[in-house]
Amino acid sequence: MAQSGSPPPFPTTEVSSEMRKKQKQEDEQEQQPLGSLPEGPLVEILSRVPYSSLCRFKCVSKPWLALCSDPQVRKRCPQTLSGFFQRYSCDKDGVQFSNLSGRGPPMVDPSLPFLRKNYEVVNLEHCCGGLVLCRCGKSGHTGNNGYIFVVCNPATGKWTQLPPCPTEFDLRFLFDLFVETEQYLGFDPAVPSRFVVFLNLWNKVAIYSSDTGRWTVVQSGWIYGPRTMGYLECVFLNGTMHLLTSQPSILTVDTKGEVWGEIDIPGNVPQSCVDHSIGQSQGCLYAWYVDNPNTCQLSVWALQEYGSENWTLKHTVNILELFGRHHRKADESYKMFAIHPDRNLIFLTDGKNKTISYDMDNQEVHVIGICKKLWGVQPYIPCFAEWPSVAH
Repeated sequence: MAQSGSPPPFPTTEVSSEMRKKQKQEDEQEQQPLGSLPEGPLVEILSRVPYSSLCRFKCVSKPWLALCSDPQVRKRCPQTLSGFFQRYSCDKDGVQFSNLSGRGPPMVDPSLPFLRKNYEVVNLEHCCGGLVLCRCGKSGHTGNNGYIFVVCNPATGKWTQLPPCPTEFDLRFLFDLFVETEQYLGFDPAVPSRFVVFLNLWNKVAIYSSDTGRWTVVQSGWIYGPRTMGYLECVFLNGTMHLLTSQPSILTVDTKGEVWGEIDIPGNVPQSCVDHSIGQSQGCLYAWYVDNPNTCQLSVWALQEYGSENWTLKHTVNILELFGRHHRKADESYKMFAIHPDRNLIFLTDGKNKTISYDMDNQEVHVIGICKKLWGVQPYIPCFAEWPSVAH
């Protein structure tokens, strides 16, 4: 027995072996994301977790990073709105990405670095669901030298280059006149291997289909010409592209350029109406507008029976009250810029430095962020489905 005050005896070989065995077991356990839980059930659990949560779980440990980055896990996890591509000016190089929570580093690198390995110029044109349409080039000049359309998936880094549009001469002519062409991407996550691209060219529309790998040029079927308000005001729903006009009304065309139509904006839209826009949520087409820039009363409508043109008024609210203000200042421009695809949740900005979300069901307001003036906000829903074999 050791005497009082003397150091403890050295551990025996048997004790040292036992300690090493215990340490080894602990090390092995640390390598398992959830200890003794089998990988099969764990994968099943993570497959039901939103992508934003998977991104946070990657920071737990290296095993968690590997598991949450597994394509099979990401492909099966439910996807919903994760954030917004946006610009802080009309400069197309000034693209940013903001998480839906308004916190943490961007879930998506808005510079799309996987494309910049192949192209010197990458301009983000339109985001639809989980895909992004870009206009790319090998040099800083994309006028007479032409440009290339590329559709990419920011979540997987996959991309495909579209063949030259047969109306390339018309495109160069429009650029020489400094006329901005309108291009729209149509993508339905329910059919992830298929997408379409629309080019609105005066009295013609060029349509690219990933099914055929070819462009089709058709005469515009809209009686009064395009009158559209640009790529920010469009919705791809039920295999049809919906484009907002300045009237306001909604022009429609199917993916083959065979069925053309026009839908009236709901309600008695006042002459003072401003910031009318469209979106989609829970399988329905939505439209909204602010009745007056001073009173800032917002009306949100839903076309619950598609094809009937019977709009339903879903909600009305005073935007000033949502921001806790009594009147609008001269440098403030309140507007609703998006609706959540799966919830009765809308997103608004004061056009200056504050962005909020508003739940139309429980009437709760949450501040998303304090930031610079936004321009060109486009919702983003990540997609991890398999890409066509022609993609890079």
